[in-house]
Amino acid sequence: MTAHRALVRRTALTVTAGAAALVLAACGSDSGSGGHDMGSMESDSSPTATASAKAGDHNDADVDFSKEMIQHHRQAVDMAELAADRASSQEVKDLATKVKGAQDPEIKTMSGWLTSWGEDVPEEMSGAMDHDMSSAMPGMMSGTDMDKLEKASGAEFDTMFLTMMVEHHEGAVEMAGTEQADGKYGPATKLADDVVAAQTAEIKQMNEMLGKS
Repeated sequence: MTAHRALVRRTALTVTAGAAALVLAACGSDSGSGGHDMGSMESDSSPTATASAKAGDHNDADVDFSKEMIQHHRQAVDMAELAADRASSQEVKDLATKVKGAQDPEIKTMSGWLTSWGEDVPEEMSGAMDHDMSSAMPGMMSGTDMDKLEKASGAEFDTMFLTMMVEHHEGAVEMAGTEQADGKYGPATKLADDVVAAQTAEIKQMNEMLGKS
């Protein structure tokens, strides 16, 4: 009976010690890494952090780049749509389709940035006067230039379109270079990188089509 009682007592002490260890481990977890994780979660989801992530870390150069490049791209798209109707060369038509396909989505992207920053998205250019007002931007065509392009046809149109679009692209590359140097918003500087790469390649292609290289 004595041996049996001793065995029971040892078993009870073992169970009690195990339970105490579990309680201590749980307490340590609450005050250690588990508590730190909860603090991190609360910090990451704070209103200030959320607002900062939504607005993006941007500066005036990002705003100017987005507003001006939207207008610049819109004119390129207008020119590309004219080429789809008036160009005599399939190669020119294909290039125009490529330009429109690349720049339309970029206009939407930049418009979204401006909206998220609380900035106004530029209004559509509605006539020659608007084109003239925007022609101060590098590579932008004047209202007179656009009228001439609209009236041209056949091979004359092809040459005029390519010549104007080379100048237009060179202006876009210059504007993108300013964003690369002065911009702060990562997606905007990345878009500037893409503009430089894509439009530099298209300038080379169009010069080859014009027989200049």
